Amino acid sequence: MAKTARSKAGFADALDDESGPERTCAVTREKAPFEDLVRFVLGPDHEVVPDIKRKLPGRGVWVSLSRQCVAQAVKKQVFARGLKDKAVAAPDLPDLVDDLLRRDALQALSIANKAGLVTTGFVKVEKAIEAGDVGALLHARDGKADGKRKLGQALRRVYGPESKPEIGLFSTEEIDAALGRGHVVHAALGNGAATKVLLASCRRLAVYRGEKNTDGPAGGEDLTADETGPSRGQDGNAGDISSWDARTI
Repeated sequence: MAKTARSKAGFADALDDESGPERTCAVTREKAPFEDLVRFVLGPDHEVVPDIKRKLPGRGVWVSLSRQCVAQAVKKQVFARGLKDKAVAAPDLPDLVDDLLRRDALQALSIANKAGLVTTGFVKVEKAIEAGDVGALLHARDGKADGKRKLGQALRRVYGPESKPEIGLFSTEEIDAALGRGHVVHAALGNGAATKVLLASCRRLAVYRGEKNTDGPAGGEDLTADETGPSRGQDGNAGDISSWDARTI
């Protein structure tokens, strides 16, 4: 009985502690950098609210950055225990987190565009690559594989085997809405702070979704292995943000 009480107390203390660089997942009980987790707080009417910006006031519960872990948190009703109050977690909470992460990444893309860091159009993207002024490439998920392949090869010719990140998480419609332009399939992102923010947001979204192939545009048609080298997604670390140094998101 005493051991159980100590265990519960330790769990509660871990949830309460929001200082330092690490947090404890309420599902796995494992510690991880806060960037690798999603924070949840209690909103109006006792509903569980995702706090992806980690800025909302109040007591927080942290869950690993994984759709499966969030679904488990809902199923096991960990929020009520962690928040020490009646907490209503909607069954579609995993979908809500995905949508918020997606919107956050698209907002970051819009900000990068306003900062003058986005170049669109196949030919203009090629020229930007040749000029050596590219921090990342963006491909529409529903774009043709041939265009992605050609631009990827051009990127590696200039920057070498490790190259630069390529993002393939969004549809043409989503990219068009974020940029306020029509039918954008490919875009080059210039070097700058806004591009770094975009890449961080995209990595969080890809990790949450459990994207395994880090050598092909995530959510789009993969590049073939003989063009990209061995896959980095085979070691089981795709869900760990710290391991996301691959070319493509």
